[in-house]
Amino acid sequence: MTTTRTRMSPAARRRQLIDLGVDMARTVPLESVTMEAVAEAAGVSKGLIFHYFESKADFHLCVITEQAQEMLDRTEPQEELGDPIAMLTASMAAYVDYVADNGRGFVGVIRGAASADDAIREVADRTRAQMTERILSRADRIGIERTPAIEMGVAGWIAFVEELLVRWLDEPVITRDQLVDIFVTALPALAGVVGMVTAGE
Repeated sequence: MTTTRTRMSPAARRRQLIDLGVDMARTVPLESVTMEAVAEAAGVSKGLIFHYFESKADFHLCVITEQAQEMLDRTEPQEELGDPIAMLTASMAAYVDYVADNGRGFVGVIRGAASADDAIREVADRTRAQMTERILSRADRIGIERTPAIEMGVAGWIAFVEELLVRWLDEPVITRDQLVDIFVTALPALAGVVGMVTAGE
């Protein structure tokens, strides 16, 4: 059903359209979010959308950028916790909760690296890089020396986290808390292995 059209400022209308796109992308793949569906939900004509976005690809880019930022915001380390493991646990718990809330939206962000669209790939890569840097910039707090080998190991841990989350969405054979514990335990363990193997090089 088409909603009643209301007058909005350009900024508010653009915000509304992006929010609608984000909501739709929680349950269907981003490429399935059509301009027609967004227009209908907003109670506007499809043509009006193109006053705010250059193309469908531009709209999708805005949606996935919004999704990525929400993911980063929700998983921001809580410095007030002090203890680095407590901070990591809180961030991982927030990450799992974000995934549980967003489903397809999460998959769209992390799978964006495989997109044929350069701009969407860039968003995915930039988001992953920011999450990796969050870990590396605090590594010394849990006794991990930042080295090129550790940087590679942490990037691998991020990929491990993402893959388990995707699989957990499809088949939640363990609980949310168990998943968080796996992530938190795996990081220092992996870093320890990397450090041991590369020691003395």
